[in-house]
Amino acid sequence: MFEKKYRLNNQIKAREVRVIDEEGKNLGIMPTSQALALAYKKNLDLVEITERTSPPVAKIMNFGKFLYQQKRAVKKEKKRKELKIIRIGFKEGEKDLETKAKKIDEFLKEGEKIRIEIRLKGREKKFFDLGQKKLLSFLEKISQEYRIIQEIRKASTGWNLVIDKKTAKNA
Repeated sequence: MFEKKYRLNNQIKAREVRVIDEEGKNLGIMPTSQALALAYKKNLDLVEITERTSPPVAKIMNFGKFLYQQKRAVKKEKKRKELKIIRIGFKEGEKDLETKAKKIDEFLKEGEKIRIEIRLKGREKKFFDLGQKKLLSFLEKISQEYRIIQEIRKASTGWNLVIDKKTAKNA
């Protein structure tokens, strides 16, 4: 992933900068030395946000906190893109299926994509068609509205499909 490098405090090369304070107010164009003094006075950093404008834009902020928030946002976005996988067994009991359906409901509320797999082991593979029926009956236990992204597919060890939250946009 591309990580932007920021210039801060004495690394800023421009003579003048457009300064934005920690609350987001534009303080106008001022010499870099004056902006640095203002930042030091508030016990914060002067960070060059963009260098492509004339004069460059610099913001007075806590740089460590800013980096932490950016890393957190990237991590949250990455987590959002992951696919949740729920596996059910051919011989699984009703209570276990209800518990897994509730977990799927939670994932759907959070907007996650979910792959539901039914695994067939050993002699269960003889009953491939019953596995598909069990998967379809399991879908009826899910109380949240969902849409099927990937139709039921035959896999080497059973069946699987992918669902996500049904919204007005993707209905």
